[in-house]
Formats: sequence, C-alpha cells, structure tokens
Amino acid sequence: MRNQLRFTGVGGQGVLLAGEIMAAAKIKLGGYGVKTATYTSQVRGGPTVVDITLDDSEILFPYANEGEIEFMLSTAQVSYNQFKSGVKPGGTIVVEPNLVKPSDEDRKKWKIYEIPIITIAKEEVGNVITQSVIALAIAREFTQVMERQTLIDVMLSKVPEKVHEANKKAFELGEKYAKEAMQKG
Repeated sequence: MRNQLRFTGVGGQGVLLAGEIMAAAKIKLGGYGVKTATYTSQVRGGPTVVDITLDDSEILFPYANEGEIEFMLSTAQVSYNQFKSGVKPGGTIVVEPNLVKPSDEDRKKWKIYEIPIITIAKEEVGNVITQSVIALAIAREFTQVMERQTLIDVMLSKVPEKVHEANKKAFELGEKYAKEAMQKG
C-alpha cells in the first residue's frame, strides 16, 4: 500500500531530517521509501517541503502525487499556504498553532489538528532542535504507516548519541500529543 506524507516548514526546522528518517525506516522494514525535498536557496527561513512516499512495492516515480497526499504537518505559514493544495480533500493536516493559522475554508476541506510542536520542544524537552522528532512521532501516530520501534531506531542512528535521551523524550511527547489531539478530534 502506498502512503504519501508531506512535512512543511522553513529552512532550519528539521523537516528534511524528519523525511529522511521516515523513508529510511520504511527501507529498513523491507519496503521502499523515497523523500523528495524542495527548498529555497536560503539556508534558514525559506519555505521548505519534504514529500515522503512509502510503499511495499517499488516506487518508480519519486514525487508525491499532488492532490493525493493523505497527511501533512506544517510549522510555517508561508509553507502551509504554498503546499497545502497537495493534500487530498478529507486528508489530515497537523499545524503548529502559534505559527500556522488555517482558514475556515481549509477547516472544511481537511481534518486539521493543532499541536504546539515548537513549544513542546522548547519547554517540555528543553531543546528546540527536537521539533523534527516530535513531528516524526506525530506523523507516525496519525498515519500508522510503520512500526514504532524501527522508526525510533533509525531516528537514533541519525542523531548524535549525546542527544539520544532528549530525542527519545521528544518522540514520546509527540506520540502523547498526537493521541490527545485525535481523541479531541
């Protein structure tokens, strides 16, 4: 089964790393995973999008199909506005409510959940850089696209050992907040 996910933000928020981890975890599980990224020439602050395509069969076209993406997570208004149209009607979008304000029209078109990803990273984990791991956990919890432990193992292999504990905590918090958001629904 093919799954298409999208992470959007601005350069420096870690969306590229989150996409890389998710694709690598699918490959480790014996499937196929591809991440394609689009970003501006700005190192930090420019709109960034990472599309992740996961499948049990070979992926012949590496780009997500616009209008067929079932899950998007966004931490920046500029990227949200630019890339939301790729999400299929009725699809799920998770936004950082301090930075992204969906319109009433958007709320009618998609299932929108608000989770303060950056606040969680800063205040509960104590390291803003862990926002990409929180996003990763939220995406897995909402989509159930892969086995949890494999995703954690791949994530830990991609970050320095000195931040393993912070990233484990970030992952658990991402799961917790995702579950709470889905229950409120």
